[in-house]
Amino acid sequence: MDNKKFPFHGWYGIILIIIFWYLNWNLTGLRTHLFFFPLWLGFILTIDAIVFSRKGSSLLSRSKKQFIILFIVSAPAWWLFELINMRTENWIYDGRQYFTDIEYALLATISFSTVMPAVFSTTELVRSFDWISRFADRKKLIPSNKMLTYFILSGFIMLSLIIVFPDYFYFLEWTAVFFILEPINYKLKNRTLFALTAKGDWRQIISLMAGALLCGFFWEMWNYHSYPKWIYHTPMVNFLHIFEMPFLGYLGYIPFSLELFSIYNFVTGIFKIKNNSYIELA
Repeated sequence: MDNKKFPFHGWYGIILIIIFWYLNWNLTGLRTHLFFFPLWLGFILTIDAIVFSRKGSSLLSRSKKQFIILFIVSAPAWWLFELINMRTENWIYDGRQYFTDIEYALLATISFSTVMPAVFSTTELVRSFDWISRFADRKKLIPSNKMLTYFILSGFIMLSLIIVFPDYFYFLEWTAVFFILEPINYKLKNRTLFALTAKGDWRQIISLMAGALLCGFFWEMWNYHSYPKWIYHTPMVNFLHIFEMPFLGYLGYIPFSLELFSIYNFVTGIFKIKNNSYIELA
């Protein structure tokens, strides 16, 4: 990495990580509701700066406006998963009881706004490595109308199974949204992963998966000594924990990354937000 090209916002991000990681793990009592956002903002800015230093382009450098929009889209996107979790009850927030509903909604929304920027910044970091090029010319997956219909139907079947049998099919929360929205995006001519697999290009899919797994590690690590913090209830896989998360639970981050991509492009497509210079696909 050429330090001369490392942008200023990256140093600012590193400082935020050092300060708020230390405070979050060393102070007692309620503190994470105040420190979660600056800690993850530091992570996002640091990763973005590393990406810029590697390739001369990054999410923030291409469009500050769309960088901010990404935070705005991220918050309601995660609230969607919180809504599903009201049925599955796979995680709870220890410390929630100390906040009013309005305080919790506001503070949670601010924290949730960091999810997409973190995953998509880390995705671009993965894309900057040479090894990802081996997935540029693989087997083509061309979506037919029949396939798109099957995807949508499968997605709604998954949601139905989650609602009816939450203790057995809760894990489908991390696939159902993608199965529903990706075909809809394709039909609406929004940006899609299907457009890439039709050409045999699987780089973005692999990068998203790896990026989300890396973010997942930091989410779980920083959560471990936090307060308030999330705690899991995962029937059938509640063993071999790495931090609070069961080992098998990390698999959920893989399809979750694809869901985030589909949600983002669905929202930006509906509101006609231009993102051609944003999340790079090539």
